[in-house]
Amino acid sequence: MILAAGRGERMRPATDRVPKPLLPVAGKPLIVWLIERLTQSGIAEIVVNVSHLGVLIEDALGDGAAFGAHIAYSREAHALETAGGIAGALPLLGDTPFLAVNGDIYTDFDFGRLEAPARALAGGGPLAHLVLVDNPPHHPQGDFALEDGRVAHHGQRFLTFSGIGVYHPALFAPVVRGSKHQLAALLREPIAARRVRGERYGGTWVDVGTPGRLADLERLLSPR
Repeated sequence: MILAAGRGERMRPATDRVPKPLLPVAGKPLIVWLIERLTQSGIAEIVVNVSHLGVLIEDALGDGAAFGAHIAYSREAHALETAGGIAGALPLLGDTPFLAVNGDIYTDFDFGRLEAPARALAGGGPLAHLVLVDNPPHHPQGDFALEDGRVAHHGQRFLTFSGIGVYHPALFAPVVRGSKHQLAALLREPIAARRVRGERYGGTWVDVGTPGRLADLERLLSPR
């Protein structure tokens, strides 16, 4: 699943007319970079949730055939935050563990490496597997610690959640369909119960949350 329903407030005024996942970088919309990365990793069945200017995303991506994928859409009358959006898409995602990724990041992460964590979630026990990255300058405090492969609220070194994770559908049982709910809040108890695993990724990862970071990514990806 690609999370693409957000308003993109920090990117205004550009996002007043273009949803953030469609903002171009190096000649390609952000979300297309992600879709291509997913299909290169062997993932072709994709769900995209949409809300703000969602029709533009659907028009741009269609059914996904142009990218070697099959795309289904979970439409939200108003953005439901991360966990709310995922919970609303569960009928499209099925009853086995699935990958979800924020639609406003760029990364060279190989999503195929999450197949093993997904199998582990299917076996019971853990409810989620998060990909963490080194703290970027705009988020120096980080989000979670990583201790012996488990995500923790306390630890010697904190890392930043990348917006990439694998989740068991049971994680979203407490979320009322159609309601707003943040993923961080939903993960609080499972993390305390040691039911969230994780890994650190040291490759390229950019949270494209501001015009400045979008410009930096443009310079990174443009031919020299």
